[in-house]
Amino acid sequence: MFDVILYQPEIPPNTGNIIRLCANTGARLHLIGPLGFELDEPRLKRAGLDYHEYAPVNRYDCLDDCLRALDEPTVYAFSSHAVRPYHDAAFAAGDALLFGPETRGLGSAILAGIPASRCLTIPMRPGNRSLNLSNAAAVVVYEAWRQMGFAGWRG
Repeated sequence: MFDVILYQPEIPPNTGNIIRLCANTGARLHLIGPLGFELDEPRLKRAGLDYHEYAPVNRYDCLDDCLRALDEPTVYAFSSHAVRPYHDAAFAAGDALLFGPETRGLGSAILAGIPASRCLTIPMRPGNRSLNLSNAAAVVVYEAWRQMGFAGWRG
């Protein structure tokens, strides 16, 4: 399916919610350190409920290690500063969806390494800064999964 990559996530409940998202969509979750919490954080577990066993979490010290482990996937980076909307992308199985930390997003050095055509944004009303990380991940993962015909859905 898809690989969701959280680059230096800071807020445990967001990551817990994304664990639940991955469990329910078949996406795989990868965390790039340093993390702003411990993986045994009670708020992380509470947000992920009992979904931890259905969505294994892989942890890496740096983004390059993660991308090598995933065999250099097509990476889509999400930023409120990008201009291309997420729904214009043609997602494919095995794509990696990269999200930055809650308080600062993906830095310019990371974004510079991603082709502009794969730097995407989620449209918002003018004057607003960003969506909550777990909400943004859900919007994108469900669009990517929709494009794949909701493969693996039992419906």
